[in-house]
Amino acid sequence: MEILKSERIKKLPPYLFAEIDKAKRKAVKAGKDVIDLGVGDPDLPTPENIINALRKASEDTSNHRYALDAGMPELRKAIADWYMKRFGVKLDPETEILPLIGSKEGLAHIPLAFINPGDQVLIPEPAYPVYRSATWFAGGEPVYMSLLESNGYLPDLEQLRKEDLKKTKMMFLNYPNNPTGASCSIGFFDEVVEFARKNNIIVCHDAAYTEMYFGASKPPSFLQSNGARDVGVEFHSLSKTYNMTGWRIGFAVGNADIIAGLAKVKANIDSGIFGAVQRAGIEALTNSQSEYERLMEIYKKRRDVFVQGLNNLGWKVPLSDATFYVWIPVPPGYSSQELVMTLLEKASIITTPGNGFGQSGEGYIRAALTVNEERLNEAVDRIGKIQ
Repeated sequence: MEILKSERIKKLPPYLFAEIDKAKRKAVKAGKDVIDLGVGDPDLPTPENIINALRKASEDTSNHRYALDAGMPELRKAIADWYMKRFGVKLDPETEILPLIGSKEGLAHIPLAFINPGDQVLIPEPAYPVYRSATWFAGGEPVYMSLLESNGYLPDLEQLRKEDLKKTKMMFLNYPNNPTGASCSIGFFDEVVEFARKNNIIVCHDAAYTEMYFGASKPPSFLQSNGARDVGVEFHSLSKTYNMTGWRIGFAVGNADIIAGLAKVKANIDSGIFGAVQRAGIEALTNSQSEYERLMEIYKKRRDVFVQGLNNLGWKVPLSDATFYVWIPVPPGYSSQELVMTLLEKASIITTPGNGFGQSGEGYIRAALTVNEERLNEAVDRIGKIQ
């Protein structure tokens, strides 16, 4: 029997991070001491109070049954309270909050609720690959917005206003940004709201990294902008903030009609988040944030050690504002892919090629600060020896 793949699957390139994992496993199997700066998966453990909440809730037999698609009312209230405390944004837990099996799941599903074949979706580039694949799955057409260093890694809204946007139905944004580490201001979000309202475009803001910042200014929520709730939603995640990547819990908040559309898709695809994980999420959002604050200090020290080390070797790497990524300009003589392969083959260091996030990422590689300071110093030493 011949197994034929769908056209939508044929469109997809190999998933970037799955390919990185393959490269890592191959190197480890060959006996190499690999320093993995590829996938953004925290190496630090989930805080103990969250683990204890899961342990206790897992023994409650009521959590062994199907979860509500809309999530526990207590979780939705915890999310609303957290948003008010962190951003000063008031949300209706009944209509404006939807728990997700990780924010990736919601980002991947939302085009299915609003995009018809042939509709266009504005996608930042470089960017998290899911925005593009989600658009293809819905039959949409990606239209890329180049994020350039010269523009602070923000899309050029002035240029977009000159384009024919009649078929454009949705826009993805992500600040603080993966992979560049750039942040944005409320003023930028104000411009986005005006642009979206004028052109009838749904805004989907991926805010997974708002709690991972190194300066005095806290990154804003899109929903803090006046009128943002009229045009869009925001996706958040507990994965990076609380070292819970494997737990799979996040949420979407904002415009009630958009939330309802996403909820309808989810009702036909999944059966909600395991109840014990929801209880752990409540614990993360409602109790002391001192452990989280300690984690941010650790990442800041890692960033400083790694960037200073590379710059001491003659590289020209800026300090990122936020996220636990370093967006590294490729030294002369290499392409993104060539540098990544050189680091892997000669130094057993795994990084991510910038062009894996889109063509505009060519000329950069991304390193994730997901190993300790000793290993980061070791990585710098290895790089120095192969220069």
